[in-house]
Amino acid sequence: MGKSITIRTDAVEDFFKAILTLKNVDECFDFFEDVCTVNEVLAIAQRFSVAKMLKDDKTYLEVAKETGASTATISRVNRSLNYGNNSYDWVFERMEEKDKENK
Repeated sequence: MGKSITIRTDAVEDFFKAILTLKNVDECFDFFEDVCTVNEVLAIAQRFSVAKMLKDDKTYLEVAKETGASTATISRVNRSLNYGNNSYDWVFERMEEKDKENK
């Protein structure tokens, strides 16, 4: 068996620390436009939209129609929601809390 690949490297940690220094959405737009291709950012955003819709109990068909995501992408996101690190849940909860604070 080959060695498994992990994202837990010093380079990725430095990258994540850099992201955590961003102060607002405009800085995120600028940073990610410099760091990623447009298609990479759009693909990540699409997966996030898929996750939100699946959490709202939308069907694969509804998700595919609204996001344009393939069933393979939807399945991958669904697997992360069900068997992943619960990171989507953390983010959704924090976003909900922030929305409540801003109202």
